Parts: sequence; C-alpha cells; structure tokens
Amino acid sequence: MAMKILAVTSEVFPLAKTGGLGDAVSGLAHALCNSGAQLTLMLPAYPAALRKLGPARQLAVLQDMPGGDATLLGAHCHELGVPVLLLKNDALYDRKGLYMAPDGSEYEDNAVRFAALAQAAARVARGIAGVPRPHIVHAHDWHAALTPLFIRQLHVEDVKTVLTLHNIAFQGIFPMELAPQLGLEPSYCNSAGLEFWGRMNFLKAGIRYADLITVVSRNYAREILTPRFGCGLEGVLAERRSDLISIPNGIDTALWNPQDDEYLDGLAFSWERLADKAVCKSRLQKAFGLAGAPRATLMAMGSRLTTQKMADVAAQALPLALEAHPELQVCVIGEGDKQLEQALSALERQYPGRCGVHVGFDEAEAHMLHAGADVLLHGSRFEPFGLTPLYSMRYGTIPIGSRVGGMADTILDPGMHRPAGAMRAATGILFEGEQPRDMAQAIDRAMTLHRMPEIWRAMQMNGMRADFSWTNTAPAYLSAFQALRPDVALGRIPEVQRDPQQPLRPRPLVASAVGLARQAPRLGHGKLAQRVPAAGIAPSPLAAGEVSAA
Repeated sequence: MAMKILAVTSEVFPLAKTGGLGDAVSGLAHALCNSGAQLTLMLPAYPAALRKLGPARQLAVLQDMPGGDATLLGAHCHELGVPVLLLKNDALYDRKGLYMAPDGSEYEDNAVRFAALAQAAARVARGIAGVPRPHIVHAHDWHAALTPLFIRQLHVEDVKTVLTLHNIAFQGIFPMELAPQLGLEPSYCNSAGLEFWGRMNFLKAGIRYADLITVVSRNYAREILTPRFGCGLEGVLAERRSDLISIPNGIDTALWNPQDDEYLDGLAFSWERLADKAVCKSRLQKAFGLAGAPRATLMAMGSRLTTQKMADVAAQALPLALEAHPELQVCVIGEGDKQLEQALSALERQYPGRCGVHVGFDEAEAHMLHAGADVLLHGSRFEPFGLTPLYSMRYGTIPIGSRVGGMADTILDPGMHRPAGAMRAATGILFEGEQPRDMAQAIDRAMTLHRMPEIWRAMQMNGMRADFSWTNTAPAYLSAFQALRPDVALGRIPEVQRDPQQPLRPRPLVASAVGLARQAPRLGHGKLAQRVPAAGIAPSPLAAGEVSAA
C-alpha cells in the first residue's frame, strides 16, 4: 500500500497561479508522484482550472459548509500526472482573480472561501464514499492552514497533517466574529488556539495543530524564530520548534532549461557553449530599447515591485550605479506598488538607451530576461526561498541577492572582503542592509568581477551546473511523511545522482527531515487576507530559538 497524500492549496501551476506558491506546489507534486507516492491535489474549482482540466465528475455534495453547500469534483491533470479534487461553489470561486478583485482590493469573504477549502479537505480525511482517504494531508500556506484544526475538530486521528510555510508574512487574519460562520468550535477561538491579538489567524491555527511544520529553506527556518522575521508568530513557532524542519523548494529544470527553452526560439546554450547567450543579450537589449552594445554589462531586475522586493531601494540605488558605471545597462520587468512602478519608469526617461522598464509580466519576456542578462538584481527584505536567482543561475546570469532567507543558502559568496580569486568558487553576490548604498556597492562588486572574464566564467559555470531540482527534495518529504505514518510504505525513494565532476555544487540544504521518527505531539493550544509586516509587531511572550536538527 503506497503512501496516499492529499495536498491542499489555493493554487497550483498550470491550473491556477499568481506567484511562486503555484510553481512550488506543482513541482513538489510531480516529484512525489515520480517517487512512488499517490498524491492528489485539492484546490477551489476556479473557472480557469475547470477549463484547463476539462470534464470533471461529481463525487459528492458537501452540505452545511462555510459559504453554503458545495460540490466535490474529481478530474485528472495530465500535465502533472496527478488526480485533482476541486471544491465547486460558484458563489465563492467563480471570479476573475484568485484572491483579489480587478481593482486590487482583496475579496471581503476570503475567510469563508478558504475556510471552506480547509473544511472540505478535513471531510475527505474523515472519509467520503468513493474518495480515497489519505494517510497524510499536506496543507500549503495560510489558505489551507485551517485544515489541521478541522481534522482535529472532526476527531480524525489516523490521518496526519503537515503544514508548509512558504511565506509567513501572509497569515490570513480576520475578525473573530466570523468563527461561527466558518464552523469553528469555541474551544479553538482563544489565545491557546487561533486567536491573535483579538482576531483569528489561519496560519497560527495551522502552526498550533499540524503534526509537522516544514519551512522552505534552512536559513528562513532560523529567521522566523526571531522577532525581525517572525511576523508576530515567532513565539508560537518556538513552542513547536521540535516539530519544525527545513526542506528546501526546488525549481522546474525542464521548464527553466537554457538547452531546450521554447521561449528562446531555438537559441539553446549550456555551460559548455555560451554563444547563443550573447544573441539573447542582443535581443533583450532591443526589446527594452537599449543600445546594442555587446560589451555593456546588462543587469536585469524581474520581480514584484514592492517594498519586500526592495523596489524602493532599487529606485534609488540604480541611478547611483548608472552614474558610476557608464557601461552599465538596466532592464526591469514587474508590477506592484503604483508609486514604485512610476519611480522605476522615470529611470527609463532619465537614462534613455541605458535603462528600460516594462510594467507588467510576460512569461516569454521573463525567460529572455534570464537568458540575455549578465546580472540579476534581486534585493529582498525577506525571502523564504528565492526562485528567481536560481532561474538566473541556470542561464549563466549572475545573481545579486540580499543575504536573507533561502538566498543565503543557495547563493554562494565567499564575501566582499575576500580576494577576487575567491570568487572562483562563487555562484553570485550577496549583500546585507536595506539602504541604496548597500545595493549600489553590491552592483559595484558585480561590475568589477565582470571585468575579470576568467573569474566571471567560473561563477557562471558554478551556477549553471548546480542542481536545485525537485528530485533532491522529494526524498526528504517522503521520509518526513513516513515518520508520521511508519505503517505505510513510501513507494520508491530515488537516489540522488551526483556528478563527481561538479565539486562546486552548493551543499545540501535539507536540515532535519530524515530521521524524524516520532509523531508530533498533540498540542492543546496552540496574504493576501492581511499581510503582517516583517517588523514592528509586538513579539509573542516566548523567546525565539534555533531550529532543531535531527
């Protein structure tokens, strides 16, 4: 009997996606299935997801649900090769956006929408005729974080729960008065449960009641136990420290593959031959209205234009860098805060032919950005994992990143005070601080290194040969799942093949999944909905600590 896993999520590529969460869930799902587990995805029946999946069969009608009766549908996602359960309630999910209306405001009933998803998952765990019961329910982020609570509330003890924290800045905070409407029993609506400064907090509920909590990078797992990064939940996390493990995300190495990228129109390249990367650079320059200068250092920035992603800092640091380095060119794609969009767009007018800004997002343009740029600028005030720098490494583009979260794990940088020769072992550049000068100094380092072809080529080779695929991650998840259900066979766990000719690959990132041999204790206590700032929240009463390691 193979391990049966129900993955509960608000989005998954290619059915529904707004960001990295959708990519992470799909990548993990595909890897787990390839490892022999029987995984089923569960998400709302968004119109786009229904169109993508095609015909779906009705499995059950769920009555007395938050938001009204709902229908449980079954389908199959051919792209991922997994079965899918969809919760259909058109009053809740038949909308243009997943979380927000076209005017950018969050849906006022998001609490009801995602409480319904969590309660439906709990009912599947309890048992619905014609629907296989899972051994493990894997909830992703705040949208699914009520699932462990509802499973506890339904007195389901043989199905174990795992909560993955992709970004604790988004917690799902709503008025406590909604609790009866969401089907929450009063015993959970207190400070020992999901209550958070007088309101309910979905993510806190998941942390309190999940059997195991995973975090998507080692460094982020340490950071969230501190007031600076814990977003007010550091004390709650510290209580669960013995049940908190770090398992890194991966990237889709088939989709992001410079040797076979459909968006590059046949311009394939690899670490052994980079000729077509120069052609990609020329195309990128043309697309952004930049001067066609092969010797220029082309720096790209592609991310949400928000303060988290330091777009405010970049708007001040880029002019410093452009003034200091006449050979520097900059191209930016992204969208977000309107004021930041305008501030960055103003640079295009200030530096014609040297700076280009495209507000919005286009998948083909994003691939060309990584393929054609020399440098990627990816500052961030907090970064749970950091997919974008890994994409850039795959394409021989050197990332500049903040020394926070997953980027501190995945970008190798001996340090700015080491001799230049030490950078032969690097994959990128890290900087500390949140001031324009901090970022500008990191850009200065990149410009200096780009004038050293031998060192630059070594850095490119290191990044392009590094392996950040999901194949490395699936065994850790499977081992963690089996620790919760040792009575169930895992299926096959593939051995990770490592090339002995790749000595510069980053060290393994899995901190403590293998060997976790006990069930997490049953505690009696314990964005889009509401983003909690990474700083400035009154800390919880318990002191933060380090993540336990097996």
